Amino acid sequence: MTAADCVVRNARIATATDLFTADIAIRDGRISALGTDLPRGEEEIDATGMLVLPGGIDSHCHFDQQRESGAGFTDDFETATTAAAFGGNTCVMGFVPQFKGHGIKDLVADYHERGRKALIDYSVHMYIADPSPAVVDDELPGLMRAGHRSLKIFMAYASSMISDYQILKVLTVAKENGGLVVVHAENNDMIRWMTERLEKEGKTSTACHALAKPAIVEREAVSRMIALAELADQPIQIFHVSSAEVVEVIRDAQARGVKVYAETCPQYLAFTAADLDGADGARYLCSPALRSASDQDALWQAIRANVIGVVSSDHAPFRIDDSSGKGGGTHGLPFSKIPNGMPGIETRLPYLFSEGVGKGRISLQQFVAVTATNPAKLFGLYPRKGSIAVGMDADLTIWNPSLTRRVAYANLHDRSGYSPFEGMTLTGWPIRTIVRGRTITAGDMREGAPGWGKFLPREAFSAF
Repeated sequence: MTAADCVVRNARIATATDLFTADIAIRDGRISALGTDLPRGEEEIDATGMLVLPGGIDSHCHFDQQRESGAGFTDDFETATTAAAFGGNTCVMGFVPQFKGHGIKDLVADYHERGRKALIDYSVHMYIADPSPAVVDDELPGLMRAGHRSLKIFMAYASSMISDYQILKVLTVAKENGGLVVVHAENNDMIRWMTERLEKEGKTSTACHALAKPAIVEREAVSRMIALAELADQPIQIFHVSSAEVVEVIRDAQARGVKVYAETCPQYLAFTAADLDGADGARYLCSPALRSASDQDALWQAIRANVIGVVSSDHAPFRIDDSSGKGGGTHGLPFSKIPNGMPGIETRLPYLFSEGVGKGRISLQQFVAVTATNPAKLFGLYPRKGSIAVGMDADLTIWNPSLTRRVAYANLHDRSGYSPFEGMTLTGWPIRTIVRGRTITAGDMREGAPGWGKFLPREAFSAF
């Protein structure tokens, strides 16, 4: 009888705190031993010259998500988790949206049915657009006890946003049931006012998207959201921080002891508002809007200082060849009618490795922290996920740190039809992704099958 199902040999292992060389033994989907000269396993993988990192946890991505109206997200569980695995991820977190006037329990059940096609593990945020007594008192407590521990709220967009009073209700139910509230923070009325002014002046191109959503729109909402969370004494995470102004607001709140966590995304590190100008501007239209090079510098500094603790993709795939989707930008639609968001589930980790670690902006340990360990801790998946240690799930990615590739959508696996990172040369790519001991992707081959991925119920939130 062999000592392990699989042994990864000569692994140069990076965690959020350490860098060391060892063999990794895997049994029954978990790491059973770390050491040298371990007994042979039924399967042997030689990682000589490679890095072995914890599988990425993308805690903010949209796929197989119902939408009340408008262009839908093009990826289902199978395509999204396939793309995620090729990008070095072993867990993704999607969204179940509530629609105004309706409950959410049945939508959660429907989402899990869709989840039967997952290749890698997944968990769920529920976003609350109508915190009625039936939802807050009857549905959410049971759903949260069943492991759906995070509630998303919008401070903008008429179909999704809730009032400050309603936000306090959501903060309260989260506090009572061990949850974390995650926030899309923009001031809706400021956006509406700016958009109407621009449209009256005939300024409707995609470049005007950034004018309609200046940084003050984000800063005001984040400041207000922090005040509400401070009043309720409830932890929050601010999604997709885009500007130096917001970094300062969050840093100040953290220094006061407010339980506010922050996330940014590769698009805010890679692109600026100038990319919105031109025939391909719709490809870069996201919210909050893209900012300036100085804002990018502030975001990198905030990651290094752990003011921003998570970098997620906010993968939002809309077809580029659909006139009601991103293609609307080339069909004359005004910026206010073009869906917001970019695909990026497969390029998140390679971009951050190449531009962060490879260019000395962040350390390898910081890369692991913001892409795996911190989201695992923040969302109740640690110590099962997020690092490499005996007893943890064998979620591993083997990286070739010197492999250089030019990003081409033809080599990616989502359904959007384009990549905003097209043509970018990145160094450092995952070459094998292992989920609970099973190889899902190796090189250019998908070895895993739909159904291997499991729903991950999460523990009550615990600040870290």
